[in-house]
Amino acid sequence: STLLASSAASDVYKRQTFNFIRVNSYNVPLRGKVIYLDPGHGGVDSGAQYKDILEKDINLELCYLLMSALENKGAKVYMTRYDDYDLSNNGVALRKRSDLYNRAKVINESEADLYLSIHLNSTNSAKWHGIQIFYDDINDNNKIIAQNIQDEFDSKREISEISTKYMYKRVTIPGVLVELGFLSNSGDRANLLDDKKREEMVNKIEME
Repeated sequence: STLLASSAASDVYKRQTFNFIRVNSYNVPLRGKVIYLDPGHGGVDSGAQYKDILEKDINLELCYLLMSALENKGAKVYMTRYDDYDLSNNGVALRKRSDLYNRAKVINESEADLYLSIHLNSTNSAKWHGIQIFYDDINDNNKIIAQNIQDEFDSKREISEISTKYMYKRVTIPGVLVELGFLSNSGDRANLLDDKKREEMVNKIEME
């Protein structure tokens, strides 16, 4: 599984201080680490949709699973939302822009060690599938984090840099956007609705 190492870690970690790395023979507890989870969308913004299946609902459910797993490892975990709402200010003309701005703001102000933004993908074609990790180069650690999480999944997709997304270019602490499959693909959709498959996804991105 993917592991978070602090800058004070032993020699085995000196190559990648404070990054996600894979180490099979060491247990690195997350006690003292603060992690911010961002369940994408919420409220009037449902995100991707397939019939009555809404991305915003699955994002939140996955984040609760991940929060529980991380807390069991000793981490302090916060989320940008805990229910079905967005973070936009009341009465604003650009509701989505306000929502994304406030998500970035609360994550930055938390001074967390890491953030993970959880989303689902969707396209007009049902052939596209797979889990993919995106990163912004605003923080030097982001690409390494993205690659190490991507490597945990049996997916032919590769990590991709996102330099134009409003929220992610504003979050200065280390973190990535995790797209956990395509709602528009029947196989991915089945996995996202299956409790066992959800647990497997969480286990691949949780930190020990």
